[in-house]
Amino acid sequence: MQTSIKSIKPVWTALALPPLIFLLAIVLASIYYGAQGLTDPNQISELVASSMSFLLVGIQLAMLGLFWLTLRASGLSMAQIGWQAAPGQQAWRELALGALPGAVLGLLYVFALSPLMTIVQRTLGDYVPAGELLPSLGSGIAAFFLADVLLAPFVEENIYRGLALTRLRERFGPTSAVLISCLFFGLLHWAGGFWYMLLTGGVAGLLFALLANRRGNLLAPFGAHLALNLVEFLFVLLNR
Repeated sequence: MQTSIKSIKPVWTALALPPLIFLLAIVLASIYYGAQGLTDPNQISELVASSMSFLLVGIQLAMLGLFWLTLRASGLSMAQIGWQAAPGQQAWRELALGALPGAVLGLLYVFALSPLMTIVQRTLGDYVPAGELLPSLGSGIAAFFLADVLLAPFVEENIYRGLALTRLRERFGPTSAVLISCLFFGLLHWAGGFWYMLLTGGVAGLLFALLANRRGNLLAPFGAHLALNLVEFLFVLLNR
């Protein structure tokens, strides 16, 4: 028990820091544009939004470094957090089992959930402008592909379903571990607004966590995350 309590401390750090890294990136970008002689807050905000794809690359790389440090501090291996199929499982099949619901959720997101979220934002309000999330990501399409498709599924699954679920299950049990991981996964996406946090944490995060628990590996949730983000990327690309 003592070992389990000690080893969970780095995981709390890994869950708490990514939203702060996101905030720091936005603050630094705002300071940079302000240092160029701009004084209009609205203009600076627009420039930061147009740079979001490039900021996401830096944020994901910082999170990747955070993951490796936490993995070493926790005394875990990649196999122990789920990157090894269980006996009787095939890696390609686990990826496919995750990719199918991930792609379905991706289509639901771009054609139903995102428009519904925009309506809710306009009706009930939000701290970000309604309906501007996906369009802002298309300003740097190559950077968005690198951040959202190549980096995010691997980095975020390692932190939120690999490290978090592995250690939180030991300490709090499977149900609480899923809820905590979903909460922090939603907080990671705070820059998209309250309703986007709710959507990513309560829908996407829940799907990924349930796949990780049910299949006993990270291959299935990684496949789901990759498929969802790929659908999102293709939608942004085709609607630039």
